Amino acid sequence: MIDPEKKRSIKVEKIEIGFIGGTGLYEIEGARVIEEMKVKTPWGMPSDRITIAEISGHRAAFLPRHGRGHCVLPHEINYRANIAAMKMLGVGQIVAFSAVGSLKEEIRPLDFVLPDQVIDRTMGRRGTFFGDGVAAHVGFGHPFCGRIHDIIKPIAVDMGLTMHCNQTLICMEGPAFSTRAESNLYRSWGAGVINMSTIPEAKLAREAEICYAVICMSTDYDCWHETEEHVTIDMVIKNLAVNSGHAKDLIKRLIVNLHEKNRDCGCDEASRYAIVTAKEKRNGKQSARLKKILPDYF
Repeated sequence: MIDPEKKRSIKVEKIEIGFIGGTGLYEIEGARVIEEMKVKTPWGMPSDRITIAEISGHRAAFLPRHGRGHCVLPHEINYRANIAAMKMLGVGQIVAFSAVGSLKEEIRPLDFVLPDQVIDRTMGRRGTFFGDGVAAHVGFGHPFCGRIHDIIKPIAVDMGLTMHCNQTLICMEGPAFSTRAESNLYRSWGAGVINMSTIPEAKLAREAEICYAVICMSTDYDCWHETEEHVTIDMVIKNLAVNSGHAKDLIKRLIVNLHEKNRDCGCDEASRYAIVTAKEKRNGKQSARLKKILPDYF
């Protein structure tokens, strides 16, 4: 098993930027794969090996959320291990990619969406690093990093992408798609898109003090639309394939721009004042686990 601390000092050094999404996101023209790492975390193993690739002179970590070959359902993902593995490699900024269904007429299939809010409709997922003798309450009023949004938006404009901003994302449990009644309920809330994977990914990134944003790729109109075909997995995969080229171009530009920006958004100290359990009352085993991702506090 690879020790990420040892690898970082000898070969990988610090990997500041991470991308979470589909298999093969790192298969970008001009990219150089340095290595693939198995990272064991106190919360188990992540979805798959993490690929370290160099693009435009900058290194980044790439993790397939559902594993290579897409073998892990959204509710089965070990989100805690995924985020912990990134943090243990030194990642401070994550840009995630996700297929979504559209809940608004103007968000057409193949459009991109940059949500700024999320509604959690998941059930029973392990959504926090805390608990088990260490209590903490992290602020989540603004669930995505505004600084990363400010980097993504002008790049999307320059690329000529249709990018919808200021949208609310519904994260549902799955794995089945919505009923029409559910889809119309979410539309009545004013939500723009729906997926199955952003929660608890975004919450865990906040707890781990990682800047996090998700770029959504609309693949369908869910099932609310009266005239459009209802969502099928075949439809999702076909539209994702069409958008993969744009996603990879975005990644090439983001790597350069994210490296040039200072982290002045506050995400990197989100847990500083969130921990409420007195030091002498903290569970020792849990504190040891948390030290892997929050060494300044444990």
